[in-house]
Amino acid sequence: MRNGTTITEFILVGFPDIQGLQIPLFIVIFFIYILTLVGNGLIIVIVWAEPRLQIPMYFFLCNLSFLETWYTTTVIPKLLETFVVARATISIPCCLLQSFFHFFLGTTEFFILTIMSFDRYLAICKPLRYPTIMTSNLCLQLALSSWMVGFTIVFCQMLLLIQLPFCGNNVINHFYCDVGPILKAACVDTSILELLGLLATILVIPGSLLFTVISYIYILSTILQIPSATGRQKTFSTCASHLTVVSLLYGAVLFMYLRPTTHSSFKINKVVSVLNTILTPLLNPFIYTIRNKEVKAALRKTMTCPKTHHPE
Repeated sequence: MRNGTTITEFILVGFPDIQGLQIPLFIVIFFIYILTLVGNGLIIVIVWAEPRLQIPMYFFLCNLSFLETWYTTTVIPKLLETFVVARATISIPCCLLQSFFHFFLGTTEFFILTIMSFDRYLAICKPLRYPTIMTSNLCLQLALSSWMVGFTIVFCQMLLLIQLPFCGNNVINHFYCDVGPILKAACVDTSILELLGLLATILVIPGSLLFTVISYIYILSTILQIPSATGRQKTFSTCASHLTVVSLLYGAVLFMYLRPTTHSSFKINKVVSVLNTILTPLLNPFIYTIRNKEVKAALRKTMTCPKTHHPE
């Protein structure tokens, strides 16, 4: 056990090297946050308002949009605070709560995207059996399982984390309460928690990525067997949006975890964390709608006010 003064709060450093840019960055990120809430909210409203979109693919998309809304909300308000106050502090209970929701929602996102790849595999590789396999009950069970497994994995680690005493350095060199800096402030040995975190990371990230890659190997193999170029293009377009989102998410995460932990790489990792927690939730609604004729048609239908007929 280390000697040190017991601490009751953490200091979030944020980005100390951007002197003079705090206000412009505050405005830009606040605008992005509003767009993210509106974009993901519209996806949910459109899918539930349009009967033609109430199919498994869009049901899982609603789950993803709902998740992204809260995932970005756990981080951005505190990040905005680091731009406008000289010393952004957060109490230990609030810090642990932020960390829990950030990793719970982030873990669940991997599972939701994996299920979406499974859904695309069934739709493209098993089209005749798809309606009987991917029933509404199975969709609900898969979605609930993703949320429950994500919650359980992070909650079990958090139960151990909240029991730790904290002392010494209370500065977190990040814009949110990442687990790594929290563990460094603990007064006791945290090797067991670090091992559990590593095992959970291996289970969630490479595990879900492997399942997704296998699904897309079968999908691409099936698409290549389609005789007409038009048919191949039309079939591939049904999973292109999901593949783009998967590439963005896993690309950012693997970049952060595979880089050596030097001081300069940590700064880069913070920038990548901004892209992962702010820009990706913003881009998702646009990625899923920009080439999707069904969603765009439903959006126009939702946004168009019906004409009112006055009795003569």
